[in-house]
Amino acid sequence: MKRVQYTIGVDVGGTFTDVFILDEASGQVKTVKVPSTRGDQSKGFVDGISREVGDFADIRTIVHGTTVGTNALLERKGAHTGIITTQGFRDVLEMRRRDRPTTWGLKGAFTPVVERGDRVEVAERTLADGSILEPVDLEEVKARAKDLAEAGCEAVCVFFINGYANADNEKQAVEAVRSVWPNEYVTAATEILPEIREFERLSTATLNAYLQPVVSSYLDRLEKGLAERGFAGDVLIVQSNGGVMSVETAKRYPVRTALSGPAAGVIAAQEIARAAGFDDIITCDMGGTSFDVSLVAGNKAALSAQTAIDFGMVVRTPMIEITTIGAGGGSIASVDRGGLLQVGPESAGSDPGPVCYGLGNDRPTVTDANVVLGRINPDRPIGGKLARLDVDAARQAIDAHIAGPLGLSIEDAAEAILKLANAKMAGAIRLVSIEKGHDPARFAAMPFGGGGSLHTGALIKEVGLGSALVPRFPGVTSALGCVVADMRHDRVQTVNKLLSQLDAAALGAEMEQVASETEDLLKAAEIAFQSIDRIFEFDMLYLGQTHTVSVPVTIPAGGLTRDAISTAFDAAYKEAFGRLLDNIQTRVMNYRIAVVGRRPKLDMTVFAPVDGKAAEDCLRGTRRIYAEGAFHEARIFDRLGLAVGAVIEGPAILEQADTTIFVDPGLAATVDDYGNLVMRPVQ
Repeated sequence: MKRVQYTIGVDVGGTFTDVFILDEASGQVKTVKVPSTRGDQSKGFVDGISREVGDFADIRTIVHGTTVGTNALLERKGAHTGIITTQGFRDVLEMRRRDRPTTWGLKGAFTPVVERGDRVEVAERTLADGSILEPVDLEEVKARAKDLAEAGCEAVCVFFINGYANADNEKQAVEAVRSVWPNEYVTAATEILPEIREFERLSTATLNAYLQPVVSSYLDRLEKGLAERGFAGDVLIVQSNGGVMSVETAKRYPVRTALSGPAAGVIAAQEIARAAGFDDIITCDMGGTSFDVSLVAGNKAALSAQTAIDFGMVVRTPMIEITTIGAGGGSIASVDRGGLLQVGPESAGSDPGPVCYGLGNDRPTVTDANVVLGRINPDRPIGGKLARLDVDAARQAIDAHIAGPLGLSIEDAAEAILKLANAKMAGAIRLVSIEKGHDPARFAAMPFGGGGSLHTGALIKEVGLGSALVPRFPGVTSALGCVVADMRHDRVQTVNKLLSQLDAAALGAEMEQVASETEDLLKAAEIAFQSIDRIFEFDMLYLGQTHTVSVPVTIPAGGLTRDAISTAFDAAYKEAFGRLLDNIQTRVMNYRIAVVGRRPKLDMTVFAPVDGKAAEDCLRGTRRIYAEGAFHEARIFDRLGLAVGAVIEGPAILEQADTTIFVDPGLAATVDDYGNLVMRPVQ
C-alpha cells in the first residue's frame, strides 16, 4: 500500500494559526484553524497539524509563514544587541535620514533598538574607493566584544563604514568577534547587505542581529516539537519576498522573515487569480489586528527594495510591497475627546479579543459590530476557540461606548464602526492603486484572512473596484501560499560607476558567477524544482539624482554590453516617468540577482466543488441583518456545498468553517470553475 505523503502550509497569525494540508497522492485538501498560542507559537503550530494528521512521519514538507520576527520588531522584544562600528559612526542608527515620526510635527521621539551605551567604536577606516586607510586592530575588536558580552548583549552586529566597497576590515573583525563571542549570534553588515548607504545597511544588519536569538530559539523549539511527533521531512520558511528558504538560512538571516506571513497570502492570491483568469487583483488580508493590501498587476506582485517595519526600523531587502493599517477584526472603536468616532489602531488582539468573546474586554471592536449587525453567526464562531459569541455583551459595549455618546441607535452605531473601518481600508486600496496610476475598475479585490470577506462588498462600492474574487478557503489563504511558494534567494552588490566607465562584459561575467553560487544554495536544500530561473536587475539613475529605478536586464551568451544596459535603462525610466532626460550621463549604483527555484505548481482544480448542489439546496435559513440603514432578511447558505455556476444575490451570508462571506445588497456572487466566488454589482 502506497504511503500517504502530505505537504503542509502553516501560517501563524496574532489571533489564529491556519493550516493547509495537501494529500499529494489523492490531491485532496484539508484546512484547520486553531487559536495561536501566545508565548510559544510552536505549540499551536503542532496542535493544528495534529488535528488532521495522525502520523507526522507521513509529512514530506512543511512550509511556514511566521510572524515571530514581525512581532518581535513591532513590540520591541528582540534580543539585547550590541554594535561594533568605525570610530565616529556610533550614532548612524539613531540619526537615520534625519526624518521624523510625524513629518509636520513640532517634535518627535525615537529610541533605537540598540542603546548608545551598547554601540561601541574601534579604530579602522576604509575609503569609498575601497582602499584601506587604516587597518583594523583585532585586539581592540576582541576587547570591545568582550565588553558588550559582559554588559549582557546576546547578539552583536559588526558594521564598518564603506564596507560595501571593500569588506576586508569588516571580515577580519567579524572573525575576531566570533572567536570570543559566547554564542553564534554575530552579524556582519556586509554579509546582510553589501550595498552603499550606511544607515540602511546598518539598520538592516542590526535588526538581523536583534532577531537572531528570538527567531532561532523559536525554530529550534518548532523542530524539536515536530521531531518528537515523528516528523523527518523538510521545514521551509517563507521570506518577505514571497520565496521560501531553509530553516538554517532563516536562523542566519531572520530579517528576511519580517513580512513572512503577509507575503504568503499575496503569493497564494496570485496563483488563485492566475488560474481563475484574473490578471489584475488587489489583495485584502484582514486578520485580527491589521489589514494588509498589495497590488498584483499583470499577475506579477510588486517587489519593494526596502520597507520600514516601524518608524526608524528600516529593512532593505527585497519584499513584496504590502501596505498595512490597523483595521483588523479586533480593532477597538471609541469616541475621542472631540466627539469623533475612531477605529484602531489599538486592537484587542486574540487575548482578550472582542467583547463577544467574553474574555474580559469591554470595549467594542469591528468584530463586535459585525456580530451586532447579524453578519456573523454567534453559534458558529470560527477557529474553535469558543462555543458561542456573546451578542448581548457586544450590544452593551457598543451602546455604552459609541451609541450613547453619539446619540445613535445600537445598529446605527455598529454600522458607523464598519463604515469608518471600511473607509480606512478603502484608503489603503487607493494608496496602492489610484495614487500609483492604476484604475481600480480594472482590478478585482481578493479578500482573505478571517474577516476580509465580510467587508468585500463595501470596498467594491467605496473604491469602484470592478469585482471581487473570494477564494475557496479565505481564512487559510496565507497557509495555502506557503504550499505554492517557490524557493528564492536574492543577492545585491554596489557598483557605483558611470555607465560610460563600466566594463560591462566583466560585470556581466561577475553577475553570472554570483548567480551560479546562489544557485548552489538552492541545490543544497535538496528540494525538487521544476526549473530554476535567474533574474538580473540594475539600480540606475541619471547623474545628479538620488533615487534609482529598477532596470531588468538579460545577459546573452555573448556577454553584457553598455548599449544593452543603456537601452534597458531608457525603457525602464520612460515607463516610470514618461520621458527621458537628454545629454545626462547615467550611473549604475547596484546590481541585483534573484535565483528562483520553481516548485511544482498546485493544480487549482482541487478546489473545484465535488457533488455541488443548487443554491436552494444549500440554504440553511434566514437571519435578520442591518445594512445600509435598514433591516433585511438575509438568506444563509452553506458556501462549500454550492455547485459551479450557482448564483447568490445579496443580501446574503455564506458560511464556512474558516470565514463568513457577506454579499451586500445590490451585489451577486457566482461560483466559478475553481470554487471561488466572483462578486459583482447586479446589472
